[in-house]
Amino acid sequence: MASKHIDLLDFSELPSPVYFRYADFNTHEYASAHRHPWGTLEYSANGVLHMEIGSSRFMSPPQYAVWVPPQIEHSFYSNQPINYRAVCLAPALCQELPQQACTLAISDILKAILKDFAARDVKIPEQDPDKRLAQVLVDQLQQAPVHQCYLPYASSPGLLAILEALQAEPGNNQPLAHWAGQVHVSERTLARQFVRELGMSFGEWRQRLRFLAAIEALERSQTVQEIAFDLGYSSSSAFIAMFQRQAGCTPEHYRRHRVF
Repeated sequence: MASKHIDLLDFSELPSPVYFRYADFNTHEYASAHRHPWGTLEYSANGVLHMEIGSSRFMSPPQYAVWVPPQIEHSFYSNQPINYRAVCLAPALCQELPQQACTLAISDILKAILKDFAARDVKIPEQDPDKRLAQVLVDQLQQAPVHQCYLPYASSPGLLAILEALQAEPGNNQPLAHWAGQVHVSERTLARQFVRELGMSFGEWRQRLRFLAAIEALERSQTVQEIAFDLGYSSSSAFIAMFQRQAGCTPEHYRRHRVF
C-alpha cells in the first residue's frame, strides 16, 4: 500500500492563541519534516503515534502525548489507523512548557476536554464555556508530568542494535545476558547502560515495546491469546496483566472502546 502525504496547516500564524486540529489517519499516512512558529501537542486518542523530532524517535500510546516546541522540525507517520488530535499553542503560551521535545502524561481532565472538543469539532474556542475549557487544558499541559520519551532510543551503536533487534521481534524472550554477549560486554555493564542511556531497565523498555506492539495488534483480527503468544508471553493472563498495568483497562476493553 502506497504512503499518502498529510496536508499541513497552511497559515503562517494561528487564527487563535489555542487552535485544535482533528483527523482520522489511515495506515501509511505521513507528514514530511516541517516546522512552524507555534508549539503543538500531538496526541493519538487511539493507536500509537510515531514521530521523528530532530534526531530523536518518539512513539506514544494514548495515555501520553508528544510536545513539539515552536520552530522544532518534526515529521509524523502512521503505522496503523489513528484518531489524531493536535493542540496548537501561540508562542506566548509555550513559555511555561518544556523547551525541548518530550512526552507528556495526559490527565483524565485533558483527555475529556480533547474528546469533547473533537466530538463537537471545536477548532477555535469561541463560546465562553469553551474558552474556559481551553484555559483549563493549557493549565493541565503546564502541569503535566514530563517524560523524555515513552520508548526512548539509544545513541551508542551497540545498544541501538539491540533495541532495533527487539523492535523487529517484540516477542523475543532472550534474556539480558544473551544481548550482552551479542555486544561483547558483561550483563551488569549492559544493565547499567540501559539505565544510563534510556532511563529505565531492560525489562521496562521491553515491556513498553510490547505494550505499543499490543495496541497495534489489537487493531487486527488476532485473538488476545494469539497476541500474547506473539509477544512472548507464556499465557494470556500474564499479557492481560501487563496491558492492564500500562493502559488501565484490559485488551478486550481497549479493543471495544478504542478511544481513550
